[in-house]
Amino acid sequence: MSEDEFRGAMARLAAGVVLVTAHDEEDGPHGAPAGMTATAFMSVSLDPPLVLVSVRTGSRIDELLERQPLWAASLLAEGERTIAGRFAMKGRLSDKLLFQEVPHTLGRITGAPLLTGALATVECRTEQRVAAGDHTLVVARVLSVGLPAVEGGPLTYYKGRYRHLA
Repeated sequence: MSEDEFRGAMARLAAGVVLVTAHDEEDGPHGAPAGMTATAFMSVSLDPPLVLVSVRTGSRIDELLERQPLWAASLLAEGERTIAGRFAMKGRLSDKLLFQEVPHTLGRITGAPLLTGALATVECRTEQRVAAGDHTLVVARVLSVGLPAVEGGPLTYYKGRYRHLA
């Protein structure tokens, strides 16, 4: 099996899209927000409430989540395709500039940005990090959830493109 064949198979698995965020206290005198689009995010357990996100090992968000145990995820709505794309781009603008254009509030527990238009938000504390190939699996306890009244369905990722449910 080639890498392209494996990628092709995994591209046929539809996934929800989330924006993983954290407050980077080491970035300047007051810190700065950081964020990354993720499609490998899932519920792990109800008791205790646990979630898992897979991040590329050595990425900015991986390094941040290694030193900052508090973070958040915003489950993106179908109208947030542009936001997902902006935070997924390599070599993008600084996170500070990106967040200036994205409606958000700061999490009460984590201080991490929570998108105003998200279907749901979760604030988390890392409990375990597991090396897995070229990624790190971050397992976290959910400390709080937000369920804003947002119309529409979820943003999904399928065959290399952002989509919405029909």
